[in-house]
Amino acid sequence: MRLIPLLLSAIYIITACTQTTDTQLVDEIDDGKEDVVEGSVIDAFPNLSFNRPLNILHAGDDSDRLFVVEQSGVISVFPNDPEVAEAEIFMNIQDRITDSSSEQGLLGLAFHPDFKNNGYFYVNYTAPGPDRTVISRFSIEGDNESRGDAASETVLLTYNQPYGNHNGGHLSFGPDGYLYIAAGDGGSGGDPQNNGQNRSTLLGSILRIDVDSQENGNSYGIPDDNPFAGSVEGYREEIFAYGLRNPWRFSFDSDTGQLWAGDVGQNSMEEIDIIENGLNYGWNSMEGMNCYPPGSNCDRDGLELPVYDYSHNNGDRSITGGYVYRGSDIPELTGLYIYADYVSGRIWALDSSDSGNPVNTEIHHANFNISSFGVDADNELYMTGFDGKVYRFGSGITDDL
Repeated sequence: MRLIPLLLSAIYIITACTQTTDTQLVDEIDDGKEDVVEGSVIDAFPNLSFNRPLNILHAGDDSDRLFVVEQSGVISVFPNDPEVAEAEIFMNIQDRITDSSSEQGLLGLAFHPDFKNNGYFYVNYTAPGPDRTVISRFSIEGDNESRGDAASETVLLTYNQPYGNHNGGHLSFGPDGYLYIAAGDGGSGGDPQNNGQNRSTLLGSILRIDVDSQENGNSYGIPDDNPFAGSVEGYREEIFAYGLRNPWRFSFDSDTGQLWAGDVGQNSMEEIDIIENGLNYGWNSMEGMNCYPPGSNCDRDGLELPVYDYSHNNGDRSITGGYVYRGSDIPELTGLYIYADYVSGRIWALDSSDSGNPVNTEIHHANFNISSFGVDADNELYMTGFDGKVYRFGSGITDDL
């Protein structure tokens, strides 16, 4: 996998565990792609380039800045200006991260809702010895809002990772002010430890914690309405929802508050879920809307089915969750969930207003691996690619709608 440096080192960052060879995956990525078309998907910052960017977001501090997370452990910051010439390093924590597996590294960043006043931000990364996920709080250096203090780390939560893949990694504050965390099933293939259905582990779940309180010797509290708060069965109180395989990017609809997640599939199906308090999303009894393993029978009673799923039949292999569009530049996309497939580069707009008959429309086919979506302070939509670039959507993206 190291023989083709950039492409193959990145290829498994969020892909499912399949029997497909590296060579086959390269062929699938390179075949049938169109170039990035001006007017539809645009290089947002032509003078900037990053190393394996995994996230782009703003700090909610009215500064009109954007932050890019690099998998290796670097966070960069720059003004939201297409002519910006250079990005500054906001924080570098490469010294405490392992990214020896292609799904490890610095995977998530979230700014406290009151970041403008308290300077707090939160990261999700994988650390070695043993391999584990670390959720930590950092603060800015003094009054310098353009520099994070790497020495200010307060570890909130850790949990071991039995394998190198399926780390999830996304972080975001919800409209309720709580911190939500995506935790994959722990890795390997088929969830051999059955973590997705085990509520006594944090793996295979969306977690929710209160970072503004401290309880039971922890540097965080448990929201009272978490489904297993006060559990006497040994269930983890941090769990908000479970039965997930590898949720790769979730987001809150800024209009409705709904929590949308893309969950990476195993061998055949990718799925989109609306995550709700206490629900079980079925892994590893189900993959998408099908029983797992394929051809088996499963009891669907009590399981929440996806809003939408899609197969691997057309070269798609790994969903990258996106956003419900709430910007103003492209009104035709308003209310549609925009997401992509990391491997194929296809980008879709999902209209789920008729829940019994969702309409999924392909709106672009990118020639790069789409690692993440993000929005700026105006809710305009961006993407990060493993070609090192950040892209935004233009009006031409709606030509096929």
